Amino acid sequence: MHLYIVRHAWAGERGDPSWPDDSLRELTSEGIARFTKVVKLLADRGFRPGRLATSPYARCRQTAELIAKYTEGHPPIDQLDALEPGSEIDPLIEWSRQHAGEDRNTCWIGHSPDVERLAAELVGDGAARIRFAKGAIAAIKFEADINIGAGELNWLATAKLLGV
Repeated sequence: MHLYIVRHAWAGERGDPSWPDDSLRELTSEGIARFTKVVKLLADRGFRPGRLATSPYARCRQTAELIAKYTEGHPPIDQLDALEPGSEIDPLIEWSRQHAGEDRNTCWIGHSPDVERLAAELVGDGAARIRFAKGAIAAIKFEADINIGAGELNWLATAKLLGV
């Protein structure tokens, strides 16, 4: 089983007066185009989440919608308050256990630095540092149930690495 962790794609600048409510800050048109290429390339290489969980923030929701649109099976999207900035791992693990589909692959879409911390907790003791660029996607493999420290980082893909 794989758990994919995604940092939202490229959005408008933090602090931009156009977005007085940061939770409404959206992806840029360039961010949408670039992340679409990332998802398509990875989908061709086996990126197939069965269900998506996203932060309720607009930029994460839009990122989740792109994943759902361009991956096999067009996975359903759940909005989770647990993925808002400052997210906690326990409710996310519980969600993944409850919603793992037939293929058992789930996906969390969230914010930095939370995605870095969550990934580090899943593959180690939480002291590790894993850098997620905007639009990065990590695949963490579990032999059994998702548990803290029980995952193996299979890959971490960035737009730059993929030549996008």
